[in-house]
Amino acid sequence: MPSFNQLFAAVLLCAVRNSTAAPACKPRSKDITSTSAGFGPDEFFEGPDEFFEGPDEFFEGPDEFFEWPVATSEPNTFIQEPVATSSFVQEPVATVDASTLAPVVSTDASTLAPEPVASEDPTTPASKPAVTANPSVSSTKPAATGGSGGSDNSSEPTTFEANPNVGNGGSDFKDSDRFRVYGASSTEAEEALTMLEGAYDCFIGKLGWRSSGLTFYDNDDTYYKTNFYTVNSLDGGAAGLQHSDMEAGFGYVEVLQEYLTNPQITIHEYGHVVHFHQRTWVSQANTGAWWETVANWFSDTYKTSDICAEAREKHGQSTSPTEIELQKVIGDSFQVIVDGSTDSGNYYQAWPFLTYLTSNPDNFAGLGQDVIRQLMVQYPEDSNETPLHTLSRVSENATVAEIVGRYWAHMAYLDIGHPSAKEAFLSQRDTLNFDNLESQGSGSYKVKADRQPRYMGSNIIPLTTSGDGKIEVKVECDATFTATLAIHETSSGKVRYVSLVDGAASASVASGEEASLVVANTPAKLINYDGFNLSEDVQKGLDYTVKITGATVGAA
Repeated sequence: MPSFNQLFAAVLLCAVRNSTAAPACKPRSKDITSTSAGFGPDEFFEGPDEFFEGPDEFFEGPDEFFEWPVATSEPNTFIQEPVATSSFVQEPVATVDASTLAPVVSTDASTLAPEPVASEDPTTPASKPAVTANPSVSSTKPAATGGSGGSDNSSEPTTFEANPNVGNGGSDFKDSDRFRVYGASSTEAEEALTMLEGAYDCFIGKLGWRSSGLTFYDNDDTYYKTNFYTVNSLDGGAAGLQHSDMEAGFGYVEVLQEYLTNPQITIHEYGHVVHFHQRTWVSQANTGAWWETVANWFSDTYKTSDICAEAREKHGQSTSPTEIELQKVIGDSFQVIVDGSTDSGNYYQAWPFLTYLTSNPDNFAGLGQDVIRQLMVQYPEDSNETPLHTLSRVSENATVAEIVGRYWAHMAYLDIGHPSAKEAFLSQRDTLNFDNLESQGSGSYKVKADRQPRYMGSNIIPLTTSGDGKIEVKVECDATFTATLAIHETSSGKVRYVSLVDGAASASVASGEEASLVVANTPAKLINYDGFNLSEDVQKGLDYTVKITGATVGAA
């Protein structure tokens, strides 16, 4: 029988995951965001008796979406935690020094933000298999070999078994091969089932993620359907909510009826389910804020990417608009790369980093279509490391500093292998906040104190040039950073990149081209941080000055 800590860890992971991974909130007038999608220091739990009021009452109010406890050595101790093409110039990356719990998927109906997760009371005895944080998961695209495998569709049954005991069950339902929708009209259920089957074919069938039809545990090779329940209301104004049944080891979803056919909600929530079934990030506090990042990447990839085009076409699904929120991911690019702070965080909006890793425009070995799955496959058991630490091993020929520096350089003109995101950037760029520097006179500038890049964040600085000419830049800083000139050919959309070496670089900018300087805070040593409870070291800004010749700061 599993120990209390094992059960406690498993329950916690499910809860965190659900709350951070689901864009199942009502769409705002803009893109999805989460305004109350963080664990606040005072929103965790008031006491041990308030951990769970009942099996589906993990969270009591709209501000408690991501308040998930972390399993510690003392089971009664609760840790409070807010839960266009590009040509790449192969130059050394400019660095001054070259050298969780699973969030619960849910979305605030008014903000498409996180959702509370339904989990079992960890104090209730149950005969569950022992949970291992990192079960035997293959690092190559695995064959479907029951609990420990991924899926190559070679041994999966065509139709999965029904699983009516996961969730509330009921007699009003409609089935597809791998899913069951309860309580919806036949037309709406069919539409939802079609897109869910498409997402399954893309992420499990094509990309080889571990099947959501297999139990979390290693004790059963039977494939079961994933349940979706339509409901009239959800606590906290959520539009969708992913739950985890830790007795059976399956994720399931509740979604408001009016959002069942909205992929921004339903596929986001299913992304949480799939993430949960990968198992390794569950109960790891330092992955917690990343669950929502992954879920939004999951839904945006399904809706927009060529990766899932075949699956969408097979199931009659058209490409949908991107969910990118440029005002946040670019306008506040100085923030910690994945920041789960209440009200101000970016963890719902930070998913373009995962898109960059997946599209891999710089051809870094180890990155590409399988990279996000590998961040889970190669996650060490019970390590509580951040996904950036895992990335340092997944990447074969580039440091995390180099990868993050190049990511931000590509974000200067949304050159991340996402055409619709670039279109959004070109149409919105004049409204974005690039006000990062203040002039010191004579071509010298200093970063504004409130815009200093935090851990793995950046400043994107558009430059104004006068026709053909040469730009020279020199960045001075006492800390480690990565800086790049991004030069965009406006007619073709192509971008070239020039790295600053020892803080300096020069480049010719022709007529019809535009340039930006990108400065990223990329310390040589990675920091193990909890995105819902940012430490001083990750919040410390990069204080730098820059001398610019041949251009001025600001768009033309």
